Amino acid sequence: MNNSSRRRRLTAAALTALAVATSATACGSGSGGTGTKAADNGTYTVWDPYPQFAKGSAWVKLLDACGTEAGVKIKRTGFDTSDLASKTLLAAQQGNSPDVLIVDNPVVSTLAEAGVLTTTGDNKLDTSKVDPNLLAAGQSGGKTYGTPIGANTLALYYNKKVLKEAGVDVTSVKDWTALTAALAKVKKAGKKGITFSAIGTEEGSFQFLPWFWGSGAKLTELDSAKSVSALSLWGDWLKKGYAPNSVLNNTQTTSWQEFATGDYAFGENGTWQLANARKAGIDYGVILVPGVGGGQAAAPTGGEFVTVPVQDSTDRYTTTQKIATCLTSTQNLYDTDTTLSYVAPTTEVQDKQVAADPGLKPWVAAVKAAKGRTSDDLGTKYPKISEQLWKAVQSALSGSKSPKDALTAAQSVVK
Repeated sequence: MNNSSRRRRLTAAALTALAVATSATACGSGSGGTGTKAADNGTYTVWDPYPQFAKGSAWVKLLDACGTEAGVKIKRTGFDTSDLASKTLLAAQQGNSPDVLIVDNPVVSTLAEAGVLTTTGDNKLDTSKVDPNLLAAGQSGGKTYGTPIGANTLALYYNKKVLKEAGVDVTSVKDWTALTAALAKVKKAGKKGITFSAIGTEEGSFQFLPWFWGSGAKLTELDSAKSVSALSLWGDWLKKGYAPNSVLNNTQTTSWQEFATGDYAFGENGTWQLANARKAGIDYGVILVPGVGGGQAAAPTGGEFVTVPVQDSTDRYTTTQKIATCLTSTQNLYDTDTTLSYVAPTTEVQDKQVAADPGLKPWVAAVKAAKGRTSDDLGTKYPKISEQLWKAVQSALSGSKSPKDALTAAQSVVK
């Protein structure tokens, strides 16, 4: 694809979708950077969403080592996640894209549909060992646009002391009925039930999705009876005092802080809280989010993809492929995902992670059952659907609308 055609495809719709998709992510601030126009043939540019890793960190050393292995120097810039997405679009418009782009997985399909990224067929990245459910987050229109560097997802942390005092056997919590019964026992024992994030942003949708998908609902049918049952579950928990009203404003961080007080039986949160869990002094465990009738609900995947943006000079792709392949090699995935508190995207590396840290076992199981938010070829449709979903959650939990009316209104907007 030539540069002028790529510029024409960078539409207002793509910009809007990116703005919504990246509204809830990451931390820190990035420095400015330049793409391939500023790089000579011996220098390749890498943009990533890890501004917290400065020069001299293990991550930057890995980038430099992969550059050396490919016979080039690396010019790396770390951006805040939302800033990275907008700068990527601008760079593509200017014909100044980085050689390697590491980007949050929901953004991949939007960039792909805008013509910013090459396919793995073009760039020759090998994705054969990647778990298919994780790879799906980087697919659009039957094509794959990168490879995951790692993944995280959601599960339920539980406080063993609180459950013991309430007479709850956590192994009995296998479906929604059993979980609600456990919460009732916890409340009767004078403790608090469950905390989560239902805030009116992507974080709220992210946390609701395990229950939404666990009901058997589909994102293309927000007003289905199954969708209503999932939202009714959360609404009933608030009405009965099993969950606090603070969930309406909770981010995933403030929700974690509530669980970390030691007063709650359960807290829905992610792999990224493992270090905090170990510091909190709580005797905790982790179970997977149950489906309505049992089994494991699919939770949404977080994490980034290594992608190769379109360049005016296709001669650069051979070296770029070497850099990207190095970053996602078995050993480098293990080292990187351990640093980022991610579960690796391949079974081989996952097994190494569990061998080194048995506490990751339930998280590997959760990631293997997880689902990309843009999977099912939703692509740029997802941000609009998600926005209406979190608005419906807010309306129902605040009591301004019934779950059915809230989701009916949401679906009418999406249509």
